[in-house]
Amino acid sequence: MKFGMFIPQGWRYDLVGIDPAKHWDVMSSLVRRADAIPSWESVWVYDHFHTTPQPSHEATHEAWSLMAGFAGITSRVRLGQMCTCMSYRQPAYLAKVAATIDHISGGRIEMGIGGGWYEHEWRAYGYGFPAVGERLGRLREGVEIFRQLWTTGSATLDGKYYQVDGALCFPQPLQTTSPANRIPIWVAGGGEKVTLKIAAKYADYTNYFGDPEQFAAKTEILKRHCKDVGRDFDEITLTGNTNVIIADNAAELDEKLAALAARMVQGGMSQDDATAHVDRSLREQATVGTVEQVAEGLHSMRDAGLGYAIAYFPEAAYDLATVERFEREIIPELAD
Repeated sequence: MKFGMFIPQGWRYDLVGIDPAKHWDVMSSLVRRADAIPSWESVWVYDHFHTTPQPSHEATHEAWSLMAGFAGITSRVRLGQMCTCMSYRQPAYLAKVAATIDHISGGRIEMGIGGGWYEHEWRAYGYGFPAVGERLGRLREGVEIFRQLWTTGSATLDGKYYQVDGALCFPQPLQTTSPANRIPIWVAGGGEKVTLKIAAKYADYTNYFGDPEQFAAKTEILKRHCKDVGRDFDEITLTGNTNVIIADNAAELDEKLAALAARMVQGGMSQDDATAHVDRSLREQATVGTVEQVAEGLHSMRDAGLGYAIAYFPEAAYDLATVERFEREIIPELAD
C-alpha cells in the first residue's frame, strides 16, 4: 500500500485560530516535512472555496495556487488535489495550468478530477448548480480534452458542454515521458452507473471509499465497466481517502474530538452542529481509534483491494503526534 497525506488548507476548519498571515508557513512546513520522508508518496489538498460542513469566513486556500506553491518548495513528493471540480475551470485552461505546474514540479503533478457536489459553493461563485447528469457529462468531456491535450498537444471536441477547436498545450507536461504518457488522471467518486464507467475508460487511479464490503462491491462494478470498454482493470490503482485520529483510549479520543468541535464553534458553527458533525464524520470511522484499530481498519481495506490510502489528519496544523505515530507504527506494517 502507498500513502498520501492531506495538507490542512482551512476547508475543514483545520486552520482556525492560526493567524492567516501564518497559514502558508504552516502548510509549507508540513509539505516540506512530507517531502523529506520517503514513506509519503504524495501530498494533497481539496478543491473548494468555502469551509465545510458550513460556509464561513474562515480561510479556505485555493487548490491550484497551492499546487504551484508546493511545486516550488519540494523535490520528491507528488502533488495532487482530491478532487478538482471540472466545472470550476474550463478544461482546456485547466489542462494548461496543470502542464505548467508539472514543469515547475519537475513532473510530479497528479490530476484528481470529479463532477463536484458543494451546492452553496457553486451558486455563490455563479456556476449555477446543474443536475448531476450534466455535471458528470462535463466530467466526461473534460477528461477527454485533458487526454488529447496531454498526449498530442492539441484538442478538438464539439461536445454538448465543451467546445474546443485546435486548443494547444505547449510545452507538453514533463510526464509525457512517463509510461502513462501524460499527467496521471484520478477519477474521484463511486457513482456506479456513470462515474465508475468514466473511470474505467480514462482513470489511472480511482478514488472511492466505504467499509470493506462497500469498497469491494464498487470494485466489482468497476471491473465490469472495464470489461465493457475493453480496458485492463489491472492498469488502474484503487485509492481512497480516510480520516485518521489515534488515541490510546476512549477518554483521549473524546478529548480529541471535542477539540475538533471546539475549533468549528470558534469558526462560527453552533456547538450542537459541530458536535453532531464530528460524531457523524469521524467517531465511527475505521481509522479513528487506537493504533491497533487504525491498522486493522487499513488491513481490511487493503484486503478488499485498496492500493493507496490518502490520510487526512484533522490535528496536523496544531499537533504532529498522530502523524508521527502513523509514520512510526502503521505505515511500516502496510507499506509496499
